[in-house]
Amino acid sequence: MDNGTRWFEKSGPMGDVVCSTRVRLARNLKQYPFPARASAAQKAEIEEKVKNALLSGNSILSGEFRFVPLEELSDTQAIALVERHVVSPEFVSDRRGKAVLVSEDESLSIMINEEDHLRIQVMRSGLSLKEAAETADRLDTLLGESLDFAFDPQLGYLTQCPTNLGIGMRASVMLHLPALTETGAISRIAANLSKLGMTLRGSYGEGSGVIGGMYQLSNQITLGLSEGEALANLSTISDQLIGEEKKARRALTETIVAQDQIERAVGVLKSARLLSTEECMKLLSLLRLGLSTGLLTGIGYEELNALSFRVQPCTLSAGKPLTEAQRDALRAETVRQVCAKIKE
Repeated sequence: MDNGTRWFEKSGPMGDVVCSTRVRLARNLKQYPFPARASAAQKAEIEEKVKNALLSGNSILSGEFRFVPLEELSDTQAIALVERHVVSPEFVSDRRGKAVLVSEDESLSIMINEEDHLRIQVMRSGLSLKEAAETADRLDTLLGESLDFAFDPQLGYLTQCPTNLGIGMRASVMLHLPALTETGAISRIAANLSKLGMTLRGSYGEGSGVIGGMYQLSNQITLGLSEGEALANLSTISDQLIGEEKKARRALTETIVAQDQIERAVGVLKSARLLSTEECMKLLSLLRLGLSTGLLTGIGYEELNALSFRVQPCTLSAGKPLTEAQRDALRAETVRQVCAKIKE
């Protein structure tokens, strides 16, 4: 999984505000209880069925995946997958009877025995809802050729959590909203979004905090909507948020306070010898803001996107046992190498 360019080492449409797009489908096998009630033997059977359905499928997609039993991973390796959004935080909390099928560039993954039997996930750089949904649909169709999914004519796809009933699809976009955060408008926006069937959370979903102005905007309603309607609603709201953020950025970066914060951030990124994860992400947020408004040049969003993932604790460690101080030193060194090219 470490060879070649990975999805987060690229930049996509609206990359100045939208870092990534994710489409996730929840599916369950008709003849088995949900994972919370399934026995170890049943989970093993589900693993084998899903693995065979994908890897033996008559599709070019089948050759892109690698099967990874979670119990064979160290804690560091498992958490690194969470950091890179390959799997969910809940998925690695108890790794027994779980596995993931993941593509070489980590843009495609299928979590087996998470909350549901399958969580089909597609990641894309920038605002790419249509492309991500089409790929997820191809994977769903491929798996459905040999797997019997639990489906009800009235309710749609049956899922362990009632909030996923229906289309079983959760689509989300990762938004960088530092200006709306700074002005305090984000709390009002989040409250209004909930009335529209959307939710705005931290970058790792439910229960996660917001660092560096990174938010995950996703649909909450899956019952009574088609996939097309859900995606259209999310796209419309995303466009509105992008417009508001850009307007707020222009006003914010005209102030000497914001300009000073951005230039100070660059100074630290270019010279620091120790950087914690939290400090690093806040500084990279200011760097992204400076690049998006033209105050800074020299590196592209694809380099910044890659750096934001590379500096996460377990991804940075690459499976090596490092102390916190060693990680902070390695993080600072990694950042200095990239940020040396920044022009103010």
